Amino acid sequence: MGNTSSMLTQYDIEEVQEHCNHTFSQQEIVSLYQRFCQLDRNGGGFISSDEFLSIPEFAVNPLSQRLLRMLNGLNFKEFVAFLSAFSPRASLQHKIEFIFKVYDSDCNGKVTFSDILDILRDLTGQFISEQQREQVLTRVLEESGYTKDSALNISDFMKILGNSGIRMEVEVPVD
Repeated sequence: MGNTSSMLTQYDIEEVQEHCNHTFSQQEIVSLYQRFCQLDRNGGGFISSDEFLSIPEFAVNPLSQRLLRMLNGLNFKEFVAFLSAFSPRASLQHKIEFIFKVYDSDCNGKVTFSDILDILRDLTGQFISEQQREQVLTRVLEESGYTKDSALNISDFMKILGNSGIRMEVEVPVD
């Protein structure tokens, strides 16, 4: 499976399914493998930041730089595991853990007011003022029992987002 020019065996597919908690069907994994091979232009078995940025939808995503931190140098199995958070079959916990990793920019296991504000800045750009962003974030935190000085861990994130009905889904075309 390391060489992208080879075909996936049934064992490889099942191994990848197990690795991503069966969030993708076997057909979806085959489709993802084909896409992975297209992105892995040098055939080294890994996708670089530049290769990810060749995807127009990814390149224009306001969070692309944060996501690249999680993506650079992924092999196929890691690529599928990364995408599994976007599967309709992924658990809410898996989705929230993914979001937490995006927000935790310094990978210290804590998300601060400043971390969340940075994301809001990336997502809203010039559409709302810094003061409005801070007010909204302060209100959301206070309604959840936290303050601007709170350093949120993954359990806190689960508490805040656990009843939010988060929908992060991507459709994997199956030929």
